Amino acid sequence: MSVITVKNVSKRFNLEAGFFARFGRFVYAANDVSFSIGKNESYGLVGESGCGKTTTARLLIRMYESDGGAIVFNDTIDVRHLKFTDLKEYREKVKYVFQDPARSLNPRMTVYEALVSGYRFSSRWPGRKRARDEAAAILEEVGLSEADLERRPAEFSGGQRQRISIARGLLMEPELLICDEVASALDVSIQGQILNLLMEIKSRRSLSFLFIAHDLKVASYFCDRIGVMYRGEIMEEAPAENLYLNARHPYTKLLFSAASRGPLDSAKATPAGSAPLGEVKTVTEKTAGCAFAERCPVAEERCRRERPPLRETGAGGYAHCHKA
Repeated sequence: MSVITVKNVSKRFNLEAGFFARFGRFVYAANDVSFSIGKNESYGLVGESGCGKTTTARLLIRMYESDGGAIVFNDTIDVRHLKFTDLKEYREKVKYVFQDPARSLNPRMTVYEALVSGYRFSSRWPGRKRARDEAAAILEEVGLSEADLERRPAEFSGGQRQRISIARGLLMEPELLICDEVASALDVSIQGQILNLLMEIKSRRSLSFLFIAHDLKVASYFCDRIGVMYRGEIMEEAPAENLYLNARHPYTKLLFSAASRGPLDSAKATPAGSAPLGEVKTVTEKTAGCAFAERCPVAEERCRRERPPLRETGAGGYAHCHKA
C-alpha cells in the first residue's frame, strides 16, 4: 500500500510577476513527475538547486496547485480535489519541515507556542494540559527537554532549531513527513545527528518520508529509494543501496562524481562534454527530447529530438534515457 502516489504531475509558473505582468511566458518547474512512497518508506528527491524538488514537494501539500496529473493519498483520496475540512484533515496527516528553521519558526513565539499554534485548530486538539504534556514529550523525543518549552527560537543553535521544527511536524502524528533540505545548512557533524534522529523516528513511529536533498551521499544514507531530478523531470529512480553501484543515467553518474570530489573540484573537473554542477538553467519552454541532452557527454541527435522512454535498468531501477 502506498501512502502517497504522484502520477504525471506538472506545474508551471508565469515568468513575470506583478499585477501588470504579461501572461504567456512560463517557467516549467515540474514536468510529468511520477513516484510513490510506501508505508514506513523514505523516498529521496535529489538534484541540483532549481531542478524542481521543492516545487514537487509543495504540490503534495497544495501550497501550490498542480496544473495536471494526480496525487493520491492512501490509494483512495484524490488530493487535488480536496476542499475545506477534507483538505484540513489531509494536511494533518502530511507535514512539512522547511529547510531554514530560523525563518519557519516565529521568533516572537515561545517553543511551546510554535509547536501548538497549528495544533490548537486541528481536529485532534486535546486541550491545553494534554497538549502541553504532548509538546514536552515530543521535545524529549527529538533530543531537547521540557524546560525548553518557554524559551524562544533565537536562544537555540541551528541544529536545535531544526529539532524543534521536526517536533512540530511530529506533534499531530502524521503518516508522511516531508523534509525539505533539513540538514543542508548544518555542519557535517550536526547533519549526521539530524539524520540519525530521523532514522530513529522512522523506526519508532513507522513513518513515511519524502526526503529532499541535493547531496546524493546524504540521500543514499537515509533513503530506501531515490529519484534523481533534473529540470523538472525524474531522470532515474532506484533503490538507494543499488544506485551508487548501478547508476545508469549520465546525470546520476555526474552527481555521484561531483559528490566524491567536493564542490570546488566539481566546478573544475567534469566529464567531457558536460557542464559543471551548479544552478539548473530555468526551463522556459517544453523540451522535445531529453532534458539533460545539452549537458550529456554521450548524447546523440536522437536524445535532443525524442523524449526518452522509461526503461528498466535492473535491480528495481528505472531511467528516462535512450542509452540506459
